[in-house]
Amino acid sequence: MEQKDRMHEMQEQQKRIDRNVSRIKHKVVVMSGKGGVGKTTVAVNIASGLAKKGFKVGIMDVDIHGPNVPKMLGIEGRALNYDENGMIPLQVTDNLKAISMSFLLPDPESPVIWRGPMKIQLINQFLGDVNWGDLDYLVVDLPPGTGDETLSIAQQIKGAHAVIVTTPQDVALLDSRKALNFARKLDMPILGVIENMSGMICPHCGKTIDLFKRGGGEKAAHDMNANFLGRLPIDPNMVTSGDEGMPMVLKEEDSVSLGPLFEIVDRIQKRME
Repeated sequence: MEQKDRMHEMQEQQKRIDRNVSRIKHKVVVMSGKGGVGKTTVAVNIASGLAKKGFKVGIMDVDIHGPNVPKMLGIEGRALNYDENGMIPLQVTDNLKAISMSFLLPDPESPVIWRGPMKIQLINQFLGDVNWGDLDYLVVDLPPGTGDETLSIAQQIKGAHAVIVTTPQDVALLDSRKALNFARKLDMPILGVIENMSGMICPHCGKTIDLFKRGGGEKAAHDMNANFLGRLPIDPNMVTSGDEGMPMVLKEEDSVSLGPLFEIVDRIQKRME
């Protein structure tokens, strides 16, 4: 009897997931083969950029062990509300909503010590028990690599498109190729590759300094027959905006990364629509 009840609950949860996902026009999954490439920063700015263009956007933070999306959106420490339909995502701007493991923790410094099945269950709850409503875009920020969370999202969100974030050095490019192959093995369409931390413009002489090389992400995309969405330079303003909880694309100030960010958002929009 207990097993039947469990099967029934799983079936009901899958129905809720399918119903919620069907109300989302476009799904964008932001991945990276390794950590430290700026994936969350890119995901937050993609979601914020689409919202600034007038689209209804949700961002789902699935980096369960390192949920940094709320910090970068300026909503860290806030608690979730609930209604008869489940969890209510936090409203960031008029067009942007967010959900994260961070909202379920007693404080931002609490570690999440979970095995795979618990993480998969949380992802299913984020998809089936969060009242997203009608969205033009759902942007999913995944943890690095190709583990439980990435596999669960790929299986549950049918029609999701992958964006691969990498840096130009060889070790990051090797792992980004693995992420590309992972997406293809699961029949997930690939929107393209973003090369982050691609050179730094010297504030004194204006010349570009290639701290982590340059062009590697574009070459990897070409070699793997994938689209190249653009490159983002190392920008101190990008770091400051993340720490302040105000994504670069929402700030009203000029920056070397602002133009490339909007170009990437425009390319993602055109490819999805």
